[in-house]
Amino acid sequence: MKYLAAAMIGLLATAVSASQNIPDKYPQSVLYSKPVEVIPHVFSSIGATGPGTYENSGHNNNLSFIVTDQGVVVFNSGANSQLASALHDEIRKVTDQPVVLVINENGQGHAMLGNGYWRDQGVDILAHVDAIAKTRENAGFTLQRMQDRQLEKAAGSRVEHANLSFETRYDISLGGVDMQVLYLGPAHSPGDIQLWIPQWDMMVTGDLTFHERMPPVFPETCTKCWLETWEEKLEPLAPTYIIPGHGHPTNLAQVRRYTRDYIVDLRAKVGAHIEDGGDLAGAYYVDQSNWSHVDTFKELATRNAGQVYEEMEWE
Repeated sequence: MKYLAAAMIGLLATAVSASQNIPDKYPQSVLYSKPVEVIPHVFSSIGATGPGTYENSGHNNNLSFIVTDQGVVVFNSGANSQLASALHDEIRKVTDQPVVLVINENGQGHAMLGNGYWRDQGVDILAHVDAIAKTRENAGFTLQRMQDRQLEKAAGSRVEHANLSFETRYDISLGGVDMQVLYLGPAHSPGDIQLWIPQWDMMVTGDLTFHERMPPVFPETCTKCWLETWEEKLEPLAPTYIIPGHGHPTNLAQVRRYTRDYIVDLRAKVGAHIEDGGDLAGAYYVDQSNWSHVDTFKELATRNAGQVYEEMEWE
């Protein structure tokens, strides 16, 4: 089974490459794509690799779920209630087991604006304490931005904060499957967490890893911390199967290349620019051409460089 699953992941990650230019791959549903079974019992509906738009209903991240004999665990509630409901419809096609827990990978809108739907079903929502603090801080803005983009598709959505929280690790034992919800350390966004299933060698990494689109660097992102989290916590676990925050299921080598190696390269370029006396305006144009084939390069490359400059000039 392990070799078959590995072959399937290779197919997903290469032959069925992602594209930010496809508006919708599953027109029968508001979901961007129909959930696929990555390995037995683990499914993911892969979102668009470009920005959230009206056409893709805001589904530009991965919505995953794990099926056990005693219930279903969902990773990410969706960017609005319609996406959450559509994902629930797909879960019901796979199993009669109820959803017993929803996990928010961080405090971003597409991770948690579907929480209201799930709470209305009586489902608990789990998030890291830092992610909940972020949603409380930005609740009004996050919801309004989604409503402005999604128009009538935003109907019924509301901000509903996770009712369960943790700081370092949250263990789940369900239907003979032992899962660990982990906070490995600072990375892309406050409260970024991972779902690790050691017995299946599978990790849903969320926004700790990217490979088909460029990793965004936000004002609150610490790229130095991201690299430390990667080297000290992710690499020793060495998962065989990875569902990243965006893009198709893949493996550690692939996300290492497009996340860790990208950040290392960008920091080196910006660091050299600073050593040469360069300013912020010049930092936007450091050479990132090695990454120009990755989705969202045009949207993110210059912004990332500016953010890294602002971070590194004080290191």
